[in-house]
Amino acid sequence: MNKIPMTAEGHAALLEEIKYLKTVERPRIIKAIAEARAHGDLSENAEYHAAKEQQAWNEARVAELEDKLSRAEVIDVSKLSGDKIQFGATVTLIDEDTEKEVTYQIVGDLEADVSKGKISISSPIARALIGKEVGDIVEVNTPGGGKSYEIMKVEYK
Repeated sequence: MNKIPMTAEGHAALLEEIKYLKTVERPRIIKAIAEARAHGDLSENAEYHAAKEQQAWNEARVAELEDKLSRAEVIDVSKLSGDKIQFGATVTLIDEDTEKEVTYQIVGDLEADVSKGKISISSPIARALIGKEVGDIVEVNTPGGGKSYEIMKVEYK
């Protein structure tokens, strides 16, 4: 059984999603099924089949999230420190081509969201950063071609 690394924040988000699916979505879908059943013949009842499909998706998502939570290895980033980049680090980089500054936090696959500055531990850039420290230059092979970054700051917060 493979452990899934995640931050405490990511773990809380998964718990919240499960709670929402069980306490809000599940009752809504059950009500929709009951209403569709009241319309009569189920074999040609599109509303019934759509509600049953929603129910199957919802239950599958709950099972998937519960499986991932059972294998979660929650890492408290606030207790980490050091100069080397590891899981949970918030890293400030300078793109050597554009001189643009970017900041990323390295998180688990389930909580990655580039628009929020969170990149997956298995992404090319995170793999290139692991083990490096401030002042290092990293070369990253991205789908758009090679990129070069200088590491400006490493924090654990």
